Amino acid sequence: MTDEIERLARRLDALEERVAYQDETIEALNRTVTEQWATIDRLKREATNLAERLDEAVSGSEPVDRPPPHY
Repeated sequence: MTDEIERLARRLDALEERVAYQDETIEALNRTVTEQWATIDRLKREATNLAERLDEAVSGSEPVDRPPPHY
């Protein structure tokens, strides 16, 4: 019976270790997905801004002759 208890204890330890690693992996994946969504949101805003600027430039409502950004 003692062997059975030791075997079960080893299995339990192995399962606990596995769950701990899975928790770490899930947290890392969650951070990655959160960062990617933030990047996607930023890129969407930039694309919208660029589309608006292009529409304004094409319609001529805003002067296109601006100094370059390095001035």
